[in-house]
Amino acid sequence: MKLESNATIQIQKPVGEVFEGIVNPEKMTKYFISESTGRLETGKEVIWKFPEFDNKYPVNKIKIETNRSISFVWDPETIVKITLEELPDHSTLVRVNENGKELNENNLKWALENSGGWANFLACMKAYLEYGIQLRKGAFDFMRKG
Repeated sequence: MKLESNATIQIQKPVGEVFEGIVNPEKMTKYFISESTGRLETGKEVIWKFPEFDNKYPVNKIKIETNRSISFVWDPETIVKITLEELPDHSTLVRVNENGKELNENNLKWALENSGGWANFLACMKAYLEYGIQLRKGAFDFMRKG
């Protein structure tokens, strides 16, 4: 049995704006990461840095379907897939699924933490894209070493 984490939210913006908010590092740094070596594009590898961690995270095996889906690997055991669905009111339903880990105690903890993490990602993205609010700013400073 493979574990997975899931999160879903509806954002009151057209699918093109939401898509751009995910693939464009200038937008992503306003609500999720602190640095990126580039835009998410099929076949490319980028490096992400988060404000609360010293490590850098390679993001690879990127596959993009414009305004439909973004998938990538940042943990060799899992695949992250973000799907976008334009709704009749021109808002966008965003679903995140990360899966692939075997069921064991450590990975069960991972699944629970990542489900919360992806829900936070979506809430922060919604606040930024709809209202320009940077919810993540300072939210995880307590996790910094030192």
